[in-house]
Amino acid sequence: MRDVTYPPIIVTAKTAFRLLGQRFQMTGTEHVPREGGVLLAFNHISYVDFIYGGFAANPSGRLVRFMSKRELFDHRWVGPLMRSLHHIEVDRGAGTRSLEIAQEYLEAGEAVGIFPEATISRAMELKEFKTGAVRIAAAAGVPIVPVILWGTQRLKTKDHPQDFSRGKTISITVGEPRHYDGTDPAADTADLHTTMSAMLDDAIARYPADEQPPGSWWLPARHGGSAPTLEQAARLDEEEKAERARLRAERKSR
Repeated sequence: MRDVTYPPIIVTAKTAFRLLGQRFQMTGTEHVPREGGVLLAFNHISYVDFIYGGFAANPSGRLVRFMSKRELFDHRWVGPLMRSLHHIEVDRGAGTRSLEIAQEYLEAGEAVGIFPEATISRAMELKEFKTGAVRIAAAAGVPIVPVILWGTQRLKTKDHPQDFSRGKTISITVGEPRHYDGTDPAADTADLHTTMSAMLDDAIARYPADEQPPGSWWLPARHGGSAPTLEQAARLDEEEKAERARLRAERKSR
């Protein structure tokens, strides 16, 4: 693909990282292949995960085409930018076409990024995974490279004010490629979830203790933080979904 916008965006992002005084814990980036189709699977804890997630592939010289919700593409300013970066529009009401496009990208040798949880985790740990990631990778005959982000939720996430103050650590952990044949997507998805859960626990353990004191709102409850449990987060997600449906119905009735 011809990329005019992506290279200057990367330069701008790196400049912003430096201005914000951000420190990076980068582990396992050598697992991202330098060529050929590859699907990068990320956990999802922040609105800026796609920015830092793309950085995971930068040492390998890869540009990641993220699967992103349609609302971003509908935005007057963000939409043209997303298209210029060759990201993939996902319509949650008709997701089949986005899966087909992702497969086409992978078969053409592109690096594609996907969030198997689909939405941000308020619990700061892995929610249930959709099977789309393993099905796409198996159909395209490419590996899945699991990636865990940690620290991005401190910048901008659900239910909390954004905070881009200086000096935060961002952890990016890249795991070894995993190969799935597609015969049992549910089992493959469970395997990916287990692998990434262990990676997340390790990333949390390695994160600077002085930036992550007990009781921190961005720390999972089972790690001594005050983030909602997965069960509590699921209820909050349902309440948010219901409120969005109410607002849509209200707008239509006007």
